[in-house]
Amino acid sequence: METSTEEPTELAAEIVREAARPPQADRGGTGSLYSRLLAMPVMARAIPFGYSLTDQALAVGGIFLGNVALARTQTKEEYGAFALSYSVFTFLSGVHNAAILEPYTVYGSGRYRERFSAYLRLMTRGHALLGLLLSGSGLLACLLLWRIAPHRASRAFVGLGLTVGVLLSGLFLRRTFYVRRQPALAARSSLVFFVTVALALWVAMRAHRLDSFSIFLILALGWIVAGARYAGKLLSSRTQEAFLQGEAGYWGLHWNYSRWVLITALVFQLTTQGYYWLVAAFLSVKDVGELRAMYNLIAPADQVFIAMCYLVLPAMSAHYAMKRMDNLFSLWKRFELAMLAGSGLFALGVRIWGKQLMHILYAGKFDGLGSALFALALLPLVMTTGNTMALLLNAAEKPKLVFYGFFSGGVATFAMGIPLVIHFGLSGAVYGMLLSGAVFSVAVGVSFLSVSYKQAQKQAA
Repeated sequence: METSTEEPTELAAEIVREAARPPQADRGGTGSLYSRLLAMPVMARAIPFGYSLTDQALAVGGIFLGNVALARTQTKEEYGAFALSYSVFTFLSGVHNAAILEPYTVYGSGRYRERFSAYLRLMTRGHALLGLLLSGSGLLACLLLWRIAPHRASRAFVGLGLTVGVLLSGLFLRRTFYVRRQPALAARSSLVFFVTVALALWVAMRAHRLDSFSIFLILALGWIVAGARYAGKLLSSRTQEAFLQGEAGYWGLHWNYSRWVLITALVFQLTTQGYYWLVAAFLSVKDVGELRAMYNLIAPADQVFIAMCYLVLPAMSAHYAMKRMDNLFSLWKRFELAMLAGSGLFALGVRIWGKQLMHILYAGKFDGLGSALFALALLPLVMTTGNTMALLLNAAEKPKLVFYGFFSGGVATFAMGIPLVIHFGLSGAVYGMLLSGAVFSVAVGVSFLSVSYKQAQKQAA
C-alpha cells in the first residue's frame, strides 16, 4: 500500500468536513481573523485537531498533576489506595459511556442530528439521573464496607462516591461540544478545569491537606468551575420540542445499542484496569501504586487516541447513517495508519527518555521500574489496531462485535494474567496486560474482517 505525507492530510480533511466544524459563536472580536485562517487549507485542517488535542491534554493534564502530586507527597500505600479507587471510577465511567455517551455520540451525530436540541435535553436528563444513581450507590457501598470491614475502608472511595457525578458531568460537557462540532469550547472548558485544579493542588499542598480523599474533591471542583462557565452553552436553544413525541420508540432503540456497550463496559476493565485488582489481591497496594505510576507515563498515548476518537467517531457515524460505506472504510484506513505511526513513535520515545522522565516526575521514588516501563510502553501499539476497528464497529451500530473482543481480552486476563502475576509479580502484570491487549485486538479483527467481507459482497451484488 502506498503511503506518503498525503495520508494524514487527507485524514484531517475528511474529519474537518464531517465532524469538526468550528463554533459559529463565542469568538469575541476574532471572527474575521478566524474566518481568514479557516480559508487557508492547512489551517482549516489543523485547527480542529489542535483544539481536540489541547482539550484532551488539559483535561487529562489536570488528573496527571494530581497523580504526580499525590505520588510525590504520600506513601506508596496511600497512592495505591487512590489508584484502586480511580480504577473504580474508570469502571463507572465505562458504564456511563455505555448508557449515555456512546449512543448519544452515535445517534446525535447521525440519526438525530437534525433534532439535536431536543435530543440533547433528553440525554441531559438521563445523564443527571445516572450520575445521582452512581453517586448514591457508591456512598452506600462505602457505608456498608465501613460497617462490615472497617480495616478495608478507604477515604479515597468516600471521595469518589461524593464526586463521581460531577466528574462524569465533565465528560458529558466535553462530549456534547464534540457532537455539536465545537471542539474549541471543549478545549476552553478543559483549560478552566486545568487551571482550577492546578491552583487547588498548590493550596492543598501548602496546607498539607492533599491525600487520596481531597484529590477527588479538587478534581470535582475543577469541573464545577468549568461547568459554571460553559454548561449554559449546551442548552442555549429555546426549543421546547419534546423529543419522545416524535420518537416514541427511542428508548428501545437506545437499549438495543447500549446494552452491548454496557456489557462491554463490564468486561472492558479486565483487559487493563483489572490488573490493578489482581496486583492488589496477589501482591500489595504498594505494587498497585507502582503499576499506576508507570501507567501515568503511558497514558498520554491513550489520550491522543481518545482525542482523535472525539473527532473521528462523529464522522464515521455520519458516513454510516448516510450509507457512504466506501468513505467510512477509507476514513478508518487513514486513521489506523496515523495511530500506528504515533504509537510506534511513542514507544520509541519512552524507550529513550522514559527513565529520566520517571526520575524527574517522582523525585526518584520509582526509579527501579525502568525495564517494566519499557515493556508497558508497547501496550498502546499492541491495542491500536483493535481500538480503531472497534471504533468503526461502534459507528456502524454493531457494539455486540466489540463486546466479543473485550470479552476475549477478559478471558485472557484470567487464563494468563493471574498465573503471570503470581509467578512474576509486577512484571507479570505488565506482560499480562500486553497479552490481554493482543487477544482483544485479534478478536476484534476477526469481527471486523467478517463485516468487511459482507460489505464487499453487497457491493459486488
